[in-house]
Amino acid sequence: MGVFDAFGYKGKRALVVGGATGMGAATAQLAQDAGAEVVVMDIAAPTLAGAEYIQVNLADKESIDEALGQLGGRVDTLFSCAGVADGTPGIEKINFIGHRHMIDHMLEDGMLPPGSAIGFISSAAGLGWESNLDRLKDYLATPDFDAAVKWVEQNGGADYMSTKQAICAYVASEAYPMLKRGVRINAICPGPTDTPLAQANKELWLGFASDYRAELGLQPSTPLEQAYPLVYLCSDAAVSITGHILVTDVGYFAAGLTEAYPPATDIARFLTGRLT
Repeated sequence: MGVFDAFGYKGKRALVVGGATGMGAATAQLAQDAGAEVVVMDIAAPTLAGAEYIQVNLADKESIDEALGQLGGRVDTLFSCAGVADGTPGIEKINFIGHRHMIDHMLEDGMLPPGSAIGFISSAAGLGWESNLDRLKDYLATPDFDAAVKWVEQNGGADYMSTKQAICAYVASEAYPMLKRGVRINAICPGPTDTPLAQANKELWLGFASDYRAELGLQPSTPLEQAYPLVYLCSDAAVSITGHILVTDVGYFAAGLTEAYPPATDIARFLTGRLT
């Protein structure tokens, strides 16, 4: 073995939740190409040849528990990729609460042993979570699936931005206690990416930062271009990285916050909670 093998997944078992389409499908393909045994959990069946498929509905606690029962055994890498857009019933469960429930149970059952890693897909819409940290900490303090659902019913948060901020706050706050168990957790916050979900919300999602991309001669990211950093963060090569929220937006927010690209400044400051 050479030192570069740390970037690979040979001999590892990877679970990709939301691996049927979009960035999740690209992540499943990349992990498989890197040597992993891939299991896909999704409400729809994947097209990836050679991947095991287990159906799951993240909005249904019993469905998650049943899927985990079918999964059984050790998982070296969990990619939490499933997500839906505003207007989808149960968005708070599908985008965050269901993922957290799955992680909690996998940790309790020893399915994520020391040395394993978790990678979430959040969103540029989740940036600015720090300015809402007190509220998010109250949300994260809910002990289980049902309590979290009730909290959202009482306090709000059944929207895309809130669910993505919850992911970011969860990753940051859980990094230390998970690392005490030998488990790393990170997330990416993609900018506009050409997925089926983005195409269904094309004007809003793919129109965002289009002026910036036009200046640079760029198109929206491909799902594979977002899978690359996510798979890296869960590889052994990233062993020193945990609790990190990696912004994968081809530099839009950095250019806006520093005023290197002034048209992005106000929106970057707003989404990161820095607009005064």
